[in-house]
Amino acid sequence: MADFFRKLFGPKEDTKPRPLDGATTAPLTDQQIQSIISSQAPRYEIRQLVAGVGQSVGKQRDHNEDSLLALTTTISGNAESIPFGLYVVADGMGGHQFGEVASNAAIRIVGGAIASKFHSYLFKLPTQSIQDSLQEVMESAILEAHQYIQREAPGSGTTITAALALGGQVTIGHVGDSRAYAISPDGRMEPMTRDHSLVKRLEELGHLSKDEVDNFPHRNVLIRALGQGETLEADIFTIPFPHPGYLMICSDGLWGVVNEKDVIRIIGESPNLHRACQSMVEAANAAGGPDNITVILVQLVG
Repeated sequence: MADFFRKLFGPKEDTKPRPLDGATTAPLTDQQIQSIISSQAPRYEIRQLVAGVGQSVGKQRDHNEDSLLALTTTISGNAESIPFGLYVVADGMGGHQFGEVASNAAIRIVGGAIASKFHSYLFKLPTQSIQDSLQEVMESAILEAHQYIQREAPGSGTTITAALALGGQVTIGHVGDSRAYAISPDGRMEPMTRDHSLVKRLEELGHLSKDEVDNFPHRNVLIRALGQGETLEADIFTIPFPHPGYLMICSDGLWGVVNEKDVIRIIGESPNLHRACQSMVEAANAAGGPDNITVILVQLVG
């Protein structure tokens, strides 16, 4: 009995986890940590998406009609890692409050519709594959947002540029003049989307020169937008994810103010994607910030 109470009330045994036989731990020196951080060619054992975002109301607007969604996840185990990302930028229009209602509805409905399609695939043991193609999933989500805005916020509208990244591919859904770019490590910045704007259409028809396009007084007039018109035709396509390189999605408050050379320089000089996005926003504001500014920057590593 004495032994029983001794065990019950006596000194507790040391239950802390001990190092494995032969293993020792010690703090790294400052020199070792700096060597790890400053490695010029890190090796990523897991294929993954990395994303940063930036946003500002700008210098000349009193409210924000831009909205963004950035969702990144990775599932990895014995099988190949599965990087999954969903990135959406919407730039609303239609007067005070109505534009922000439209853009906020667009990112939430598109994001929710696509995420619900992939919920079982990502977070449950797979029992069956997704029946629709990625382009059909994107098209259905954008149409749902279009119909909601027409019903709940008549007279308003919004652009939308959405990117669904899965594995090594990205499916783009696009309406309006927010843009997606592929940015390569050698400094090339290629637009992946085509503006649905009056000025772009006039340029395509040969009615405006490059100089006239840059100084066109109605550059913000769209010929296609969510919530506008009875029917909606979105540009939807699937291409390889820009790798190595970056995917950038932004509103015209960025691409219409900060030139491509400065965007590429900022990305190259920034220590990470979050800092790059914030620096691009700051550059747009330094140039006058005439509109709301939104940017998402995504990289596939590994």
